[in-house]
Amino acid sequence: MKKIKSVYISSIYQNAGKTTISLGLYQIFRERKLKPVFLKPVGQQTVDIDGLDIDKDSYLLASVYRCKSVKEMSPVTIGRGYTEKYIISPNPQELHQKILQAHEKLKLRRDSIIIEGTGHAGVGSVVDVSNADVARLLESKVIIVSEGGIGKCIDEVMLNKALFDIKGVEVLGVIVNKVLPEKYERIKGVLTLGFKQKGLKLLGCIPKDPLLSDPTVEQVQQKMKLQLLSGKRSNMHKRVCNTIVAAMEPSNMVEHITDGTLVLASGDRVDNIMIAVTSHLIVQSRRKKVIGIILTGGLTPDEKILRLLRRSGIPVMVTSEETYKVAGKIDNLVCKIQRSDIEKIQEARSLVKKYVDVEEILKNL
Repeated sequence: MKKIKSVYISSIYQNAGKTTISLGLYQIFRERKLKPVFLKPVGQQTVDIDGLDIDKDSYLLASVYRCKSVKEMSPVTIGRGYTEKYIISPNPQELHQKILQAHEKLKLRRDSIIIEGTGHAGVGSVVDVSNADVARLLESKVIIVSEGGIGKCIDEVMLNKALFDIKGVEVLGVIVNKVLPEKYERIKGVLTLGFKQKGLKLLGCIPKDPLLSDPTVEQVQQKMKLQLLSGKRSNMHKRVCNTIVAAMEPSNMVEHITDGTLVLASGDRVDNIMIAVTSHLIVQSRRKKVIGIILTGGLTPDEKILRLLRRSGIPVMVTSEETYKVAGKIDNLVCKIQRSDIEKIQEARSLVKKYVDVEEILKNL
């Protein structure tokens, strides 16, 4: 029987960039004339597809690469309340069997499989399907994805590797993601040496890319459950590159508006709301543009101002929360790649192709 090239993408924590790596590797494998398939053995965030709970990452890969086996790509999903029920009545054999059956079906007529884990090595232990457990079950070699930095990065990778070692799973190496561009060369050099001293290979070092981390106006609105008052639909897809709290004097606010600015203002700060609208209308042909306004405190200006906002086409949203609380939530907002994010998908592929040593990965699978 022909040996399948199997790689398991784990990470030091959630949202480190596993899906970005999976998207890129899938495309590169195809370019190398391989026939890859994707598997997310254990999913947590799901979408409803024909009455089935399908992991979002599986759905994304299936949509991008037109895979027909989306059901097998997401064999186990853990929803709200599942963990408690499992602890009361555990059945690891059932979960393992579901994963193995999906794995076997996906391997048919394929020569490589990209398996994406969930969070760090121990995630899923409570229901007996940790990343380390599943990697051993599927006899797959592992790549650990981390984020930029040096000391913390190496410490956390070694902590994760320890669990894979206990389970007898081989770790191929590490991909470090989201490295600050201004520190890229120094961090890459030190990490290469640092991991070598620990017996690991640095398989890739990817600089932080704003395109992958910046949410669209629509994503901010949906994630934060903001009420949409007005705005052109086409403007909802613009990316938020800068957020300002408009609690300053209007003359000072102008200096903080850059291309892709989302303005947060109390609904009764008509002066700053007007500055935002005026800035948008005057410079909309230049690269210094307001792309959205969030009115905070549950307040809205009078109807005359609202009519002007509607005419501008700027997406205007409203929330009852206070301005600085909203600003904090936006700073911590995590927006995963969606199938409609064509730019993000293309960028993910490009970054992996440029910065990850795929030849080294394939050579050792």
